[in-house]
Amino acid sequence: MKSSLSLLAVTLTLAACSVLEPKPAVEMSAGDVNLNTRWHANIASPAELAGVVQMSGSASMSPGDKRGTTHVMLKVANSSPGGLHPWAIHRGQCGADNGVFGAADNYQPVSVSSNGTGLSSATVGVETPATGNYFVSVQASAANSAMTVACGNLAAPTQ
Repeated sequence: MKSSLSLLAVTLTLAACSVLEPKPAVEMSAGDVNLNTRWHANIASPAELAGVVQMSGSASMSPGDKRGTTHVMLKVANSSPGGLHPWAIHRGQCGADNGVFGAADNYQPVSVSSNGTGLSSATVGVETPATGNYFVSVQASAANSAMTVACGNLAAPTQ
């Protein structure tokens, strides 16, 4: 009887410790993004448009769901309802454009709702950079793409 109780105690202990079915110590999800890889920008209308357009908002870029891609997002506020604004992440800084980050056709225009806000995102087929200078540029419209109505320099991830 004593050995039966001992055997039962050992069996219960092994089952409780999950020796028979080991589980990983840490579970990871592909959806978990390291915040130290996210770039951020606050956007605003250029000073020369003061009193005409006062768009504000934010932008970010971070690693995409697939290797070799970058997820970018733009939020705008205080914009004219019904507006449709082309936008993109660029290399360089506001006022010193060194070209679009990725392909220009990856970026769908941001559509402004009746309350003056809008949201647009894109997946760009380029690895998320760790360093460099990048900015987001929002244009007046497809017909007036030379006029920038908002811009913001992206801050690099903290290390």
